[in-house]
Amino acid sequence: MKKTAIILSLAAAGATFVAHAAPAPFKVQDLSNLNKLHSAVLSNDGTKIVYAVKNIDGNGDGESNLYIQSVDGSAAQQLTFAKGTEHSVAFSHDDKRIYFLAARNGSSQLFELPLSGGEAKQVTDLPLSIEGFKLSQDSQQVVFNLRVFPDCKDLACSVDKFAAEAERKSTGREYKQLMVRHWDTWENHTRSHLFVAQLNGDMITAPVDVTQGLDTETPPKPFSGMEEVTFTPDGKYVVYSAKAPSKSQAWETNYDLWQVAVTGGKAKNLTEGNKAWDAQPTFSSDGRYMAYLAMSKPGFEADRYRIMLRDTVTGQEKEVAPLWDRSASSLTFGKDNRTLYVTAQDLGQVSIFEVNTQFGDVKPLFNEGSNSVVGVSQDKVVFNHKSLVEPGDLYSVSLDGQNKQRLTEVNKEKLAKIKFGEFQQFSFKGWNNEEVYGYWIKPANYKEGNKYPVAFLVHGGPQGSFGNSFSGRWNAQLWAGAGYGVVMIDFHGSTGYGQAFTDSISQDWGGKPLEDLQKGLAAVSAQQKWLDSSRTCALGGSYGGFMMNWIQGNWNDGFKCLVNHAGLFDMRSMYYVTEELWFPEHEFGGTYEQNKALYEKFNPANYVENWKTPMLVIHGEKDFRVPYGQGLAAFSALQRKGIPSELLIYPDENHWILNQDNLKQWYDNVFRWMDRWTEK
Repeated sequence: MKKTAIILSLAAAGATFVAHAAPAPFKVQDLSNLNKLHSAVLSNDGTKIVYAVKNIDGNGDGESNLYIQSVDGSAAQQLTFAKGTEHSVAFSHDDKRIYFLAARNGSSQLFELPLSGGEAKQVTDLPLSIEGFKLSQDSQQVVFNLRVFPDCKDLACSVDKFAAEAERKSTGREYKQLMVRHWDTWENHTRSHLFVAQLNGDMITAPVDVTQGLDTETPPKPFSGMEEVTFTPDGKYVVYSAKAPSKSQAWETNYDLWQVAVTGGKAKNLTEGNKAWDAQPTFSSDGRYMAYLAMSKPGFEADRYRIMLRDTVTGQEKEVAPLWDRSASSLTFGKDNRTLYVTAQDLGQVSIFEVNTQFGDVKPLFNEGSNSVVGVSQDKVVFNHKSLVEPGDLYSVSLDGQNKQRLTEVNKEKLAKIKFGEFQQFSFKGWNNEEVYGYWIKPANYKEGNKYPVAFLVHGGPQGSFGNSFSGRWNAQLWAGAGYGVVMIDFHGSTGYGQAFTDSISQDWGGKPLEDLQKGLAAVSAQQKWLDSSRTCALGGSYGGFMMNWIQGNWNDGFKCLVNHAGLFDMRSMYYVTEELWFPEHEFGGTYEQNKALYEKFNPANYVENWKTPMLVIHGEKDFRVPYGQGLAAFSALQRKGIPSELLIYPDENHWILNQDNLKQWYDNVFRWMDRWTEK
């Protein structure tokens, strides 16, 4: 690793010495100042990659630009120099141009840049911002999504309605059905619609709203993007994922795949028979096959995503690799049009697999860290790789899983100044004597023979994982940098260990997971003698915050302190104020009225009489998934009982902490709280 040289001048001796600054433990300021690689794309011929890097200066400010380099790992060339952020990059079919989105003139528009040289040209001048786009296989068409009013016949109508809404003097919001708000945004009666336009490299033709009049979102919000939209290879149709318009949006997960002509008209439901979630339509380049992901349990958002394959000529459809007990998260066809390259969580990693669509054979290609496929060439896979000590860089690996090659080092100098804690995966016998996995991380300045207080991190979801990845929010290495030993356990209900393991938490939120956490902390403390389990603080957000409240009432002698971020406190009120009703209705076996006993069985509010552990409560006022009243209620209970407690509320944050200044305040408060109670 490169180290920073420091020149020390000794005037008396007339000599100059060169010393080297030792790497320092990781701090939240370091996290905020790391450069961010994004929007990577592989050329169609597989020889070049374009990606964006947001270079952050020492004050946390920075700008993002596009770079191009050969996949042989040669030096990168900067392509753009304009202020602002370019993102969502695509190569033209002949690899002579790239297209990208940028807001250079106030709104997000599509730009085209010839790779032979010259300046980028704006090819759209729409009155509304483009949120995402995709090119047709021949680059002659583009599909993009705009937020419009679904009853409008043209963009001018939507523009006028936005203007009228901005000038309205009254402030009341009017609704006739759910959902009235989602994630962190109140419903404003607009929808994300798809528009198709002809593209000649200089300017587009008048766009056609191919989802005209539909009272539904596509791509689905708030977390999906243009991976849910594609052209058919012949360029005649667009296929997308969306719910059918209905009054049951808040309690159903029936996303279907729809096909509509590029000229507009009535869409055809391609997956009407499946009442669960269908997603990510992906075509082989020869047009013969469409692969997509499909869940099988209606109303369940964490079901196994099966890989489905449809023969577009015969109409026959099958599940690929039905015995493979993993949930695919992305699909990419290889150049042979028959092999799929798939990512999926697997034992604390997000791995890359090769899947034979004919026979269903599944072969792991790369299974360390957290990986996302950028593209596939004739002989290699290019991917973005992260781990507990790597923020994200591009790599390639040959199609036989050999010859791993690093392509970028966007944080080389910054990482050279940082000392991370050593980490290792471990396992133990949890609930029902079943194998459960976790990670421990040593303090960055670990010294043999010393014992260290423990940060016991509990992940949310609850169908989630604290695995071998690098996070911009809950970053485990920050606790290692602050002098804590870190323990993270993927309890029953976590993802990446088989669907039965994931399913096991449903209708048992306070049972198996609590037992796994108790057994896991005891096991790792026995295995790693440097962990001082008598000085442990537990922390969690969302379901992890629920677990902090649950621990208060059901394991109240285990910790010196607790940190509850956006945790569920009262399951009855939570059911009636959250936005995605399908979630509690699946997790607790129905509506509150239908299964009141189970909601109350695992309701932390019913065990407040047992609370006694000091707790820091944190919540965002824009959190509509777990509304901030849940945090206020927990804090009220703590205060009324005289339990040492503090409250940190963010008026501008949602379920997550995204503002970097707020993130620094978050960690300052958390570390101060933990240091106090662990007597660190």
